[in-house]
Amino acid sequence: MEINWLVQIGAALIPLVMGFIWYHPKVLGTAWMKAAGLTAEKMNAANMPVVFGLTFLFSLLLSFTYGGFADHWVSFQAFFRPVADHGIGVDPATPFGTELKGLIDAYGERYNTWRHGAVHGLIMSIMFILPVMAINAMFERKSFKYILINWGYWAVTIMLMFMVLAQWGR
Repeated sequence: MEINWLVQIGAALIPLVMGFIWYHPKVLGTAWMKAAGLTAEKMNAANMPVVFGLTFLFSLLLSFTYGGFADHWVSFQAFFRPVADHGIGVDPATPFGTELKGLIDAYGERYNTWRHGAVHGLIMSIMFILPVMAINAMFERKSFKYILINWGYWAVTIMLMFMVLAQWGR
């Protein structure tokens, strides 16, 4: 499978753009800083080129999770295509064989849509990101508001990333 670097890089820019909007003082930035126990002075003391550079690098890594988490065709190809190609256990007269043949005939090499990406982004944010963030926040003694602000950002961001990757990733 070839990597569409332009789409991967575009998806990796989404957390930066969303962060600029979500954490802007006129949106949720002021509430987030208060919930996080941060001050403007402490925020301004950071080395922002390093912060943004590492954010982009980690976001690029995150963009590659779509293929393994939500692109069913990758999983299908890895596990079922060899079975279909070699005729091992795939009998069109059986329900599984009919379903397998129907998938191949209907979708060919691609089944990804905006909606598919959004749904998987939401599932990943609820089933993976929220628990990890909530556990960390509880031990850091952060408020529920802090958890919701940060999780909301990641839920929207991952959904947008997955939507872009689903639509144009291949």
